[in-house]
Amino acid sequence: MGGSSGGRDGVTSSEPAVQREIERAEREGVAEEKAKGNDEEEKELARVYEAFDFDPLWSRLSEALTRMKGDPNAAQILLPLIESLMVVSKHAASSEPPPASSSSMRGSMSPMTERAPAPRTKKEQMYDNFFTFTERHRKVLNFMVRQNPSLMSGPFSLLVHNPKVLDFDNKRNFFTQQLHKARREHYTPLSLSVRRQYVFYDSFNFFARHSGPEIKHGKLTVRFYNEEGIDAGGVTREWFQVLARAMFNPDYALFQPCAADRTTYQPNRASAVNPDHLSYFRFVGRVIGKAIYDGRLLDAYFTRSFYKHILGKSVDYRDLEAVDPEYYKSLEWMLENDITDVLDLNFSVDAEEFGETKVIELKPGGTNIPVTEDNKQEYVRLVTEQRLTASIQKQIDAFLSGFNDVIPPELIRIFSEQELELLISGLPDIDVNAWKNNTELHGYTASDPVVQWWWRAVRSFDQTEKAKLLQFITGTSKVPLEGFAHLQGVQGTQRFNIHKAYGADRLPAAHTCFNQLDLPQYDSYEKLRSQLLLAMNEGGEGFGFA
Repeated sequence: MGGSSGGRDGVTSSEPAVQREIERAEREGVAEEKAKGNDEEEKELARVYEAFDFDPLWSRLSEALTRMKGDPNAAQILLPLIESLMVVSKHAASSEPPPASSSSMRGSMSPMTERAPAPRTKKEQMYDNFFTFTERHRKVLNFMVRQNPSLMSGPFSLLVHNPKVLDFDNKRNFFTQQLHKARREHYTPLSLSVRRQYVFYDSFNFFARHSGPEIKHGKLTVRFYNEEGIDAGGVTREWFQVLARAMFNPDYALFQPCAADRTTYQPNRASAVNPDHLSYFRFVGRVIGKAIYDGRLLDAYFTRSFYKHILGKSVDYRDLEAVDPEYYKSLEWMLENDITDVLDLNFSVDAEEFGETKVIELKPGGTNIPVTEDNKQEYVRLVTEQRLTASIQKQIDAFLSGFNDVIPPELIRIFSEQELELLISGLPDIDVNAWKNNTELHGYTASDPVVQWWWRAVRSFDQTEKAKLLQFITGTSKVPLEGFAHLQGVQGTQRFNIHKAYGADRLPAAHTCFNQLDLPQYDSYEKLRSQLLLAMNEGGEGFGFA
């Protein structure tokens, strides 16, 4: 009888659940059919757009904007036409770059090939038109977005697909808007009570009891045990600051300071000495994601390669400079010189783990494959991936599993690695006079025109550009609390220094380990400023131009 009653109650109590499952399946079916219909409509629209020739319109619009570049307000009259061309470019600009597009191949072809390029599709032409136009007129496009941020809710959102166009402030505003547009107010507030001396451990246990959406959307309030004070924002801000310092506590063995400056951090390859290390990395990822979501800044600076991992980008051998300057120099020498009969290497490396040395093959059969002049570039690429990625892959994956609980991976990727640092840690307050007073000159004097033009250019930059310049030269936007006199380099305190370089057509070159800038003797202020901006932005792909 009890069994019969239980069965009947079970069926009755399960009916609402079954009904909900049926309704959910129906909704998903309708959504799937709708998505299929939308895909077909998009394809049909693409075929319609590709049937027209928009090239003359792009050209005429570009000419008009060029004539108006001195008056961006007047250019607003062309806004409807710009939006229209953005709409018709949507299916081309939001896709992957065509492998054979002229923009990607320019400069790599012979003159004969350039005169007779391979036939290109309409989509590739539209792709090129969009990217060429947006880069040429980035200044006026950023002005328009700054004047009217709601433009990024429409066709202007395509600008995020060209990372060279949007300024950091416009990217950040778009990012914040997209991040919060699906915010749900019904999540339970997160009321966190922690002991100050155990802030990491208590916070870790609290976060472990909550799901990603709860952490993302829940309003966070913090109280420190046995301390007075109602959290109106200040206590939470302090908690983030205290927790950021605790993340780098050597006792947790999660991160280690980089040899180049001792102020930026890289995941510790030996973090497994802490049995909870992967859970802790996931927690740290969640905390940094929550700080970004809530608009809190952290005193937490990481290596260029770690920012790349967060953004899903590939590492480069030049990223090794911050982690192991001597090893980086040896790889650089290897690439620049003929190694035939000089080096005796194979495609394997030795790795020490808890006192035990292991041989790791960089490719199958690597111990039997010698490194030669012909394959040395592959060796450098593989050994870089081993040092900066494979050796800490578990730590990276754990961190990202927590970070992406809060921040969608496709959204964070609109930033460069330099901009990601500014997003997490904020724009520094750079005192140019203090910077100038703590600068050493080699080959130049303070009265030389190039040096005076340099400081004129620095003063002309806005806050974001100054931060990117500091990143370019030192590897981080962080200014020591004690000021520029205490900048850190590979050998300890290392003041900023400018070295005279030769070749007026070369870009300025940075050596981040030594806070050193190699500055060519340009013949005008305009040339110096333009070359410097090019090095900072295009040169973000590599710290040095040797």
